[in-house]
Amino acid sequence: MTGKAIQTDQAPQAIGAYSQAIDLGDFIFISGQIPLNPSTMEVVEGDITAQTAQVMNNLEAILKEANLTFANVAKFTIYITNMEDFKAVDETYAKFLSTPYPARATVEVSKLPKGVRIEMDAIAKR
Repeated sequence: MTGKAIQTDQAPQAIGAYSQAIDLGDFIFISGQIPLNPSTMEVVEGDITAQTAQVMNNLEAILKEANLTFANVAKFTIYITNMEDFKAVDETYAKFLSTPYPARATVEVSKLPKGVRIEMDAIAKR
């Protein structure tokens, strides 16, 4: 791979062997973001709405570092620990976006890092 790592202090630092994002020129691949406050590296307090908003803020910060916006995102993958949260996640997510909305998959998983309820990754195009 000949990509360039994207790194910003405005999003949580990687908590494993991965980059916040990789820039491959035309495409940016953003690693899964969980609802960590980038200043404290602690999970944000609150319900799924608060956690979703923090994840979107983290993704937005990484996009900004790459000189992109949510308008550049072609695909999101959303991982949630309870499909009952789908409606609240969708409503919060939609507040950050405009039409046409990106492609998306939403998957219920049994567990996420640090016990959070949501994680999202994204693929953006320049």
